Amino acid sequence: MKTDTTFQHAFDALQQDPGVILFTALQWIPQRSSLKRLFTSHPAEYPVGGEKTVEISPGWLGTVIEDKKPFLAADLTALREVFADSALIQQLGCGAVINVPVLDQQRNVVGVLALLDAEGKYTQHSVATAVELVNTNLAELVQAFESHPTEVPAATEVPGKDNV
Repeated sequence: MKTDTTFQHAFDALQQDPGVILFTALQWIPQRSSLKRLFTSHPAEYPVGGEKTVEISPGWLGTVIEDKKPFLAADLTALREVFADSALIQQLGCGAVINVPVLDQQRNVVGVLALLDAEGKYTQHSVATAVELVNTNLAELVQAFESHPTEVPAATEVPGKDNV
């Protein structure tokens, strides 16, 4: 599938620099204020199709979704303040996260790339590197996110039923 190939290429490049242990591509679904996992490096712990809603902190949403800016939690303390699943993240050897929003041509967030690595591994330079990779591959990433429907189709009309 082209979507998986696009996200796999991003994962491969980000593993080189700034480095990644856990990687996910999360589609933003504004109708539900949720993030749906489309790609993951760890399918057993973070299966494709899983959604994050209430466990997302308002501060994170404000930065990444509303302000459309990357988010950095460089250590476990910062990570714990934002993610309810910080214990699982730590079990995987991660203690730092970078989240980079992916914006379409209208500057709407269509998705977020999540990079996680060891505590103290990420700096502002790491964030700039991740943002540069997103910008270089923006058209492909937007297409990969947009190839997945975000709304449940409306119920089909029942023949002979009055829909007025």
